[in-house]
This record gives sequence, structure tokens and C-alpha cells, in this order.
Amino acid sequence: MSKERERLVAALTHELHESNLAIFAGAGLSSGVGFVNWSELLKPIADELDLDITLETDLVTLAQYHANANQANRGKLNQLLVTEFSQSAEETENHRILARLPIETYWTTNYDTLIETALSGSGKVADIKYTPKQLAFTKPKRDAVVYKMHGDVTHPGDAVLIRDDYEKYHIKMEPFVTALSGDLVSKTFLFLGFSFTDPNLEYILSRVRVHYANDQRQHHCILRRVSQKKAEGLADFEYRVRKQQLFVQELLRVGIKTTLVAEYSEITEILREVETRYKQRTVFISGAAHEYGKWPQAESQLFVYQLSKDIAAAQCKVVSGFGLGIGSSVISGVLEQIYMKGGRLDHDQLILRPFPQYQVGVKPLPQVWTEYRGDMISRAGIAIFVFGNKFQDGAVMSSNGMREEYEIAKNKGLFLIPIGITGFMAQEIWLEVYSEFIESNYAKGQEIKKQLEILGNKGTSLDEARVAVVKIISLLKNKE
Repeated sequence: MSKERERLVAALTHELHESNLAIFAGAGLSSGVGFVNWSELLKPIADELDLDITLETDLVTLAQYHANANQANRGKLNQLLVTEFSQSAEETENHRILARLPIETYWTTNYDTLIETALSGSGKVADIKYTPKQLAFTKPKRDAVVYKMHGDVTHPGDAVLIRDDYEKYHIKMEPFVTALSGDLVSKTFLFLGFSFTDPNLEYILSRVRVHYANDQRQHHCILRRVSQKKAEGLADFEYRVRKQQLFVQELLRVGIKTTLVAEYSEITEILREVETRYKQRTVFISGAAHEYGKWPQAESQLFVYQLSKDIAAAQCKVVSGFGLGIGSSVISGVLEQIYMKGGRLDHDQLILRPFPQYQVGVKPLPQVWTEYRGDMISRAGIAIFVFGNKFQDGAVMSSNGMREEYEIAKNKGLFLIPIGITGFMAQEIWLEVYSEFIESNYAKGQEIKKQLEILGNKGTSLDEARVAVVKIISLLKNKE
């Protein structure tokens, strides 16, 4: 990863942890799923006016020409909007990644419903706003607010389409202007799929710049670097490169820092890395112990307690299923670290999910457990496995529940840290993880593998294992 991309990923991940990140989505975010671009959408309009759409650059004015020619009747434009954006289209991977992240604010100039569909698919409640009156009401238990500043496909007659609409926007939609201005001051935006030709946004950005001058908040955008077209002369290509450089400087003037990518697929890679980094600050602890093998019970419980405390001290969140012989030590370690620092326990710093023991509903209990495990593990980016045994049929045996949690975590792409010296299922998992570990997949893969080796060495003490786990977490957090 280039230094430029690394800095962007680090900045976005930081803003996520601070609950400050917002998204501004343009047409480019939806164009990959079959929706036409504006030139394609307005081609029938241009044909009707005897104009060549390939020669037109001001498409808002083109739409206005159509309304003028039809005595302000924009029925055909409305129908084009409904036809194009009502088609069935699945959200992109970018939509899905954004929906999984804890982003509470979305702004978009798009008319489609892909953002809210992606949020719904992630089990989130989206509060949709596309009229000023809707700003006064709050949808119960909402997870995210989606501001559709140009309207919604379900109400094409009110959509911002022609120059008349843009000229009246700051009056007719003044509450939206105020709301976006406030968010631009208080949140950090990532602009995706946006060309920055929208006059409404330009007006709002200029207002914020004038008010805050050199104290503007730093926003980010990702743009595709211009590339030489087939049969394009060198002079023409160099001209477009220079023009993009000047455009990037202009964005910086209004507080937006640009990261250029060679291909749009790199945007997905960046978002995936942000998601991975964000989740690696949440650790899932899988463990159950009817007995502790070669380790004394008191020493083992102290180990889990101290490990949990160290994880919390590393500013990581902890998720656990409150396993037998393990859960109480996890709670004590996290709570002591938080209270010792004079902090307070937030709802997501320690997530405990005791497993139901009896079937009372329609679903079989094993199915409930599997879904339950999947939900817990999906919140994390690192999974730790410790001990892993249970008492069944008169004997102590390795935990098949931990095996299932391992398989789920592996399939979801979590980084796996089995503490092999604790024996039982954790040891079985360590043998697999260590043998399959590929150093080149990680910036500090060689150092990580050394720590993984320590976790399986017979001569390693519990205290040494604890230090190795914390070291791995630190290596994963510090990518450079």
C-alpha cells in the first residue's frame, strides 16, 4: 500500500473510532450496478432538442432547455427518472462495506435507494430525509440518517433536475443547506463517486470556507487518476493531467484532501482495509474450561483476567460468550482497566453474550447457537482462543463450540490467535493456524509469526503467552 493510501486508511479508521465519519455519495457510487450516467439518461432529451449529447457538458442546463421547450412541463424528465432508477439493482460491494461500518450520516445526490437497501441488509434502520419537513421527525431506533439532497426516485416531481431547481435550492431547501453546513463543520466526510460539479454543494462548501477560513475540518475524497486514452496525443493527455492537478488544489482550498487511484477497484480495496483495521480494535475471546490442564485453576483465571485487562488497556473492545470458567475473569479484567483509568463503561466496550441453555422457541438450539456465534464474531477483527474443553458423558473433551467459533471467525476473515499452551481445542487450532500462516500477507508477518510460535511452545509460561498476544495485537494495529 502506498504511503498516500496508508495515510487515508489511517485517517478514516481514526474517524470511525471517534464516531465522526460521514459519507457523501455521488452518482459514481451507483454507476457500477447498471444505472446509466447522466449523459445516457438525458440522450432522449437532447435528441428531442436536436442536440448532440456527446457535445453537451452542462447537463443541468440541457434539462432546463427541455422544460423551456415544453412550457415548464417536465413530465418526460420525471418519467425518465422513474424508469431508470426504479429498476431492480443490487448494491455494490462498496455499499455493503459502508453499511457494515458504524457510519451514522450519509449525504447523497443520488435518487436511487441503494444506500438504504444496503443498510437494511446489514440489519440497520435507516432514517431517510428528502424533504425539509422530514428533518423535523426522527425514525425510532435509527442507526443512520440518509439525506437525499436532490430528492428520491419515489417522488420524481420534487427532484432537483433542472436549472430552476438548482437556483431555488438555497431557498426552497434551506434546512438541508443548514444541516449539511453543520455536518461539514462537525464531521469528517469521505466523498465517493462525486464529480464536484454540483452547484448546491459548491455553494455550501464556499460558505463553510468563508466562515472558518484556515480552521476548516479536513475532509477526504477518492478520485480516479486521469489515464491516457487510446489514440490520445501526449499533449492532450498532459493537459488533462495538469487540469486534474489544479482541480485537486482547488478541492484542498475548500478543505477536501484527494487520494488518486489508478482504477475504481482500488476504492473497494481501501474500504476493505478500513473495515479490517476498524474491526481489529474489537477482540472476540473464545474460551471454556471445565478444567485447566497442566495449569492451576487460580493461575489460569488470573491469566485470562490479566490478558483481558491488557486488551482493554490497548484501547480494544472485547466481545465474549461468557464461557464456562473464563467469562468472569474476562469481565473482571476489562472492568478493572476501565474503572482504574477513571473511565466509564460504554455499551460496546464489553459485549457479553451468555448462551441460551434451553430451547423454548421454534428454532433448534444448535441453530440458535450458530447464528448467535456468527453475530458476535462479525463484530470483531481478532479472535483469541483459550483452553476449550467441556464435561460431557462423564469425561472432559475438547469443545466443539470453540471449533465452530474458529471456523466462523476464519470464514469472516478475522485474525486468529490460538493460545496453544492452554491445551485442548486451543492447541488443535494453534497447530492449524501456525502451519497455515503466510508471513507475506502482513506488513510485519515475520514478527507476528514469532509471537504465534511462542503461543504453542511447550516451555512458554502463561505470562509469556499473555505478552505475546498483546504484541501481536500491537503489530496488527501498527501497520507501518
